[in-house]
Amino acid sequence: MKIRGFFTSSLFLKIIFIASLFVLIFISAISYKHNSSLKDSSELLVHSYNIRIELEQLMSYLKDAETAQRGFILSKDSSFFMPYKGSRDNIDKSFSILQKLTTDNLLEQNNLDSLYKLIDLRFKCLENTLKISASLPLNYNLFNKSLVKGKDAMDSIRSLIDKMINLELISLKARQKKYEIENSITPLLTLLLLVFSLLVFIFSYLKINKDLVKLKKANAILHISSASIKHAEEIGEFSSWQWNLETNQLSYSDNLYRLLGCPPQSFEANAENFIAFVHPDDKHIVTEGVNQVTSIGKTSVRQFRIIRRDGVLRYLKSIGKFMRDDNGKKMLIGITSDVTLQHESNLVLEERNKELEQSNMELASFNHIASHDLQEPLRKIQTFISRISAGDYESIPPTAKEYFEKIKGASDRMRILIDDLLMFSRINKIEKAFVNSDLNLIINNTTQELSEIIEEKKALVTVAKLPKLKVIPFQIQQLFTNIVGNSLKYSSETIAPIIAIDCEKIVAKADGNLKLNTDKKFYKISIADNGLG
Repeated sequence: MKIRGFFTSSLFLKIIFIASLFVLIFISAISYKHNSSLKDSSELLVHSYNIRIELEQLMSYLKDAETAQRGFILSKDSSFFMPYKGSRDNIDKSFSILQKLTTDNLLEQNNLDSLYKLIDLRFKCLENTLKISASLPLNYNLFNKSLVKGKDAMDSIRSLIDKMINLELISLKARQKKYEIENSITPLLTLLLLVFSLLVFIFSYLKINKDLVKLKKANAILHISSASIKHAEEIGEFSSWQWNLETNQLSYSDNLYRLLGCPPQSFEANAENFIAFVHPDDKHIVTEGVNQVTSIGKTSVRQFRIIRRDGVLRYLKSIGKFMRDDNGKKMLIGITSDVTLQHESNLVLEERNKELEQSNMELASFNHIASHDLQEPLRKIQTFISRISAGDYESIPPTAKEYFEKIKGASDRMRILIDDLLMFSRINKIEKAFVNSDLNLIINNTTQELSEIIEEKKALVTVAKLPKLKVIPFQIQQLFTNIVGNSLKYSSETIAPIIAIDCEKIVAKADGNLKLNTDKKFYKISIADNGLG
């Protein structure tokens, strides 16, 4: 899952983008270098062609000079001198061009120097031949020697030019081969750049399209969430707000306007406009709350009153929290809720608690007084019983003795009941008085208290041995009395009641009814009967 998350993370996409950018730059650099090399090769080809053409042009100028000389010697027409004179100037210009073209080639520069000397020699021969032909009588032997010397010079010139042209041809072929190789690579590099750019474009399009789909889903979820929050604010009668402490910009949710009794966005959101709705006596509560949360930086809770635009008084509770956003700017965010109903309910509850406390006090006082008032006649009954027991008990008939014992037992139980009543009246004032008590004695008091109805219904009450526990004796006694009393009350009229009280020690988690996952041990006291229930 981590690997999959990395391949879909923004970091991976940034790495892909940077890598693609570097590849594009690399391919572009290679293409640029190749194009520059191709341009250089093309220029070298043109350069070789220009040298070759210029050499041929130079040879053409020499031939023009020879033709002009021959025409003048044969025709003695001075018009042939014009091409002859012009050919020298053309040769000098051509020579100057060749020197510039061969600046970077030392061998060709040396050949040019030799060529220039030969051309100079050839023109001297031409001039010499012209002078000999103009003298009379004509010296044929000298004239022929001049012609032969001129022909030899021309052959040397032609040979040297051919040599230079051949050198340029060799260079031209090498440059042409290099040009062809580089030219053949150009489409491949262009295609590679185009394909890679197309792949990057397709990948980017798919990714952007995928992100747009995600963005639409996120916007839809955000829209639903925003709508849900707005409805929740209306239902829960609360609102949210944000306060940028550095720019002092405050923004409310729409429901805060409603809590103030105003239409949403009906006034500018700022502290002054909000404070204007706060009750004059509670303005300091809001101010102190803002100061506390900004100075200490802890959450602050404040409850205050507002007067709505319609004049209705409401109670609001505001919770503010200090924080810093991603840029480190100080922010206050908070929730403000309408607690008017809660406040009124608390007032009613406090009033009822006071009434209940007063009632409990009166009941406790009544119980105490009643218990003390009951003690006096009971004390007299017990006094007379003790006197009879001390003097005339033996002379009483057996039946009277039985009644006498019941009276004595009833008075003892009455004493216990009064003491328990006094204890109960003190329970609401002091902590529960847990006493280490023998449950066997407590259940025995219960059977004694219910002895008449037990005898009347001929009930059988069996009690297992009970433990000694820390309990509130009065409450346990009352519990046993109520349960056994119910068993007797709801017994069948035709079947004698059988009530079994059992006790066992159990582990808490071993008993499915307790649903406690602990190894602690407890006493389990169970009461079963054969009654209607």
